[in-house]
Amino acid sequence: MKKFIFIATLSVLLTGCGVGSYSVQSGIEDAAYISFTDDVKQEIIVNVDNKTYNINTVRQKAYKNDRNIKQTAGNTIRLTPGQHNVSVLVNGSEVYSHKIFLSTGETKIIEL
Repeated sequence: MKKFIFIATLSVLLTGCGVGSYSVQSGIEDAAYISFTDDVKQEIIVNVDNKTYNINTVRQKAYKNDRNIKQTAGNTIRLTPGQHNVSVLVNGSEVYSHKIFLSTGETKIIEL
């Protein structure tokens, strides 16, 4: 009888512990980011593939080559990886216009 209870308990533990199926995902997030630096913090209008974003630049003094820019909703645009047409307007004048390529997980910092 003890052997039967042990086998029954073991089978319940091995088969009945979870409900449904689970999946685990790891790796790099399928997104890329762009941020802009300038001599002063200022509002800019960024056009990416005919979609407009109003964001702020990050002061270049606050950004050093060996450190990352603190990414916030006010200074960073989240995009899908791939090729994008990017233009930047400052006070109504176009100061930047390029076709860029972003890799998965990349943060591209564009100096104005």
